[in-house]
Amino acid sequence: MTNELAYATIEELSPRIASGELSPVELAQAQLDRIEAHDGRLKSYATVMADSALAEAQQAADEIAAGNYRGPLHGIPIAVKDLCYTTGVRTMGGTKVLEDFVPDFDSTVVARFKDAGAVMLGKLNLTEGAMAGYNRARQVPVNPWDSGRWTGVSSSGSGVATAAGLCYSSLGSDTGGSIRGPSASCGIVGLKPTWGRVSRYGVLDLAQSLDHVGPMCRSTWDCAVTLEVIAGDDPNDPTTLPEPAPSMLDGINAGVAGMRIGYDERYATEEVIPPIAEAVAASVETLASLGAEIVSVQLPDFEPYMADWPTLCSVEALHAHLDNYPSRAGDYGNWFGAWLELGSSVSATDYADACIRREELRGRLARVFADIDMLACSAQGTLPHQVTEDMMYDDTPGEFQWSRLQYTAPWDMNRAPTLTLPNGWSEQGLPMALQLVGPLGSEQALCRAGYAYEQATDFMRNPEL
Repeated sequence: MTNELAYATIEELSPRIASGELSPVELAQAQLDRIEAHDGRLKSYATVMADSALAEAQQAADEIAAGNYRGPLHGIPIAVKDLCYTTGVRTMGGTKVLEDFVPDFDSTVVARFKDAGAVMLGKLNLTEGAMAGYNRARQVPVNPWDSGRWTGVSSSGSGVATAAGLCYSSLGSDTGGSIRGPSASCGIVGLKPTWGRVSRYGVLDLAQSLDHVGPMCRSTWDCAVTLEVIAGDDPNDPTTLPEPAPSMLDGINAGVAGMRIGYDERYATEEVIPPIAEAVAASVETLASLGAEIVSVQLPDFEPYMADWPTLCSVEALHAHLDNYPSRAGDYGNWFGAWLELGSSVSATDYADACIRREELRGRLARVFADIDMLACSAQGTLPHQVTEDMMYDDTPGEFQWSRLQYTAPWDMNRAPTLTLPNGWSEQGLPMALQLVGPLGSEQALCRAGYAYEQATDFMRNPEL
């Protein structure tokens, strides 16, 4: 498979598939060959579904030849985080306790991919339980830009596979930064939707009130079309938004002229290393040059709320794992086992206090967004740090730097949509990222802004494997 084809976008591939120029079967086989060649080192896939992928690709080819083209994902090879139920295929969630779990139905997101005619290549590795550490029964994905650097968590396999050209679109989930961290660290685009925009039915929980499911791709357009397929009301998930999701591609090329984009200089620079702060400032200047109005805003101090995120997440994680914890505590890894133990130590009063403060935070942020269309900031304050495989297996929550979450966790607590996209490269050749944050329901505007930014810049790169 040529690099040109491996790193093509869905926007580029879908017209070729629709016209019959490019065969879904040849494309799927080329992707499977590439996975075979490179994923032994990169470890992004938990399960490769080669036989079913080729069968789905053949079905897509037959349908398209018969004039039954379903849309831009028809015949496109994709992959999903191994939290998403897939009929007859194990769904482990990065754990040992679920290593033999085989669902008998598809999650809603997987079912919607199938309805769109996408070709599922397989299930992608992640941290245990979608938190921050790995179980030694599972593999640790490797950053394709530097094997000694962090991939971001927990959608690490999604970030690695997408960046390395081992799929054209992937699904991640985000509870405290798990779409944004891997997107920023691997140099791709990640779209965390408004909470409730995408069904969580058939998706293993980390923390139900914080979990968001969303796409990770190599362009904003690709994220937009993927979200368009998976978004929408689902009777099986009563927390989904009841109103129809807007078309994410509608007006995507309309530009940012007239948009009001907020910028808090303190938040953008105070605990951000200079190269990243400078890249965000340059991104804001680019958006201004495209016609956006840059508005100075003052965000609330997030530090008092950062202690609430571990409280909320650990308690809800414990709730999600009651069938196996503490009865199988020995089968959990260092990090996640300690996380569940933390959840068991939280009092009802402490959890209630955290819930109340979360509502306070939402109110404060609603006032900020009442005057702007979106906020521009960093996706993380540092470059991907140096790691070893043993470190990823053996770390505990006590060693985690909670300050890393101040650029991500507030937007999960607020349930706001965010778009993360490359905006520069460090002297070491590591990716940096811009984060655009919108008010609830503003994914369409975020995609417009991200698309305009990408058209005006050239920060998307492809790793040499």
